[in-house]
Amino acid sequence: MPLNSMTGFARVEGATRDADFVWELRSVNGKALEVRLRLPQGMENIEADVRRIVASRLSRGNLQVSLNLRRVVDEALPFVIHREMLDAVLRLSGELVRDGHATLPSADGLLALRGVIDVAERVANPEDDAARQRDVLAGLVEAVERLVASRADEGRQLASVLNGRLDEIERLVDLAERDPSRDVETIRARLARQVAELTGAAGGLDPIRLHAEAALIATRADIREELDRLTAHIHAARDLLAQEGPVGRRLDFLAQEFNRESNTVCSKSNAASLTAIGLQLKVVVDQLREQVQNIE
Repeated sequence: MPLNSMTGFARVEGATRDADFVWELRSVNGKALEVRLRLPQGMENIEADVRRIVASRLSRGNLQVSLNLRRVVDEALPFVIHREMLDAVLRLSGELVRDGHATLPSADGLLALRGVIDVAERVANPEDDAARQRDVLAGLVEAVERLVASRADEGRQLASVLNGRLDEIERLVDLAERDPSRDVETIRARLARQVAELTGAAGGLDPIRLHAEAALIATRADIREELDRLTAHIHAARDLLAQEGPVGRRLDFLAQEFNRESNTVCSKSNAASLTAIGLQLKVVVDQLREQVQNIE
């Protein structure tokens, strides 16, 4: 079923010439496509490319896109030990050890202190920078494809749920169609009983006038058009579920129409049995609307 959810997650790890990177993409439902980026310092210039890549495959959803980049230190690069800082740290640690406030520090612990040792920075190379950006963006393309696949898996589950809701709506429409309370003769008999109870003169009723009043009440309470529109909406929804591409907005509109017709069925109901059907219909339509919100 070619239906995509707006909920999904993807993670891709990769490596480039002097760094390891991780892309993480999370998406939830949204009215439009909204992308929130978290890029490390020095990679801000790929933002436009990131947005272009995402927009080429996704049309709706709130996305959080984050890139973690870990530079690989070249052991061949020179480093500088700041002796004055190291001597000051050693003196202080010696005093703390002597006073019983600390234990002897390790060599790696001392060298890990900020300001004790510095690694010379690699001279920027435009070719290396361009290659790094290409590798990182290639990782993003893969992450987006995994996110699309994740949303498609969720969409297949949603399609099954939505078809189940449509089946239930169709069943309730059929029940309303066959409900005895909609019959004119049933309405006439009920009206006759009500008038008889009020007047105490059941035998003095005018059959012609009574039939006319019953027909008028039946016309006002008729839900023929509502049932026809509900049936048409069911067919339209099934057609949308079978289409390629984003259909979430159109399904959302149909869900609103389902809700409108179910409300009218309840308001026009002239019998407890029909009211019960209308209320069940409203419950199922609400469930349908809730699930539709997650469709791209």
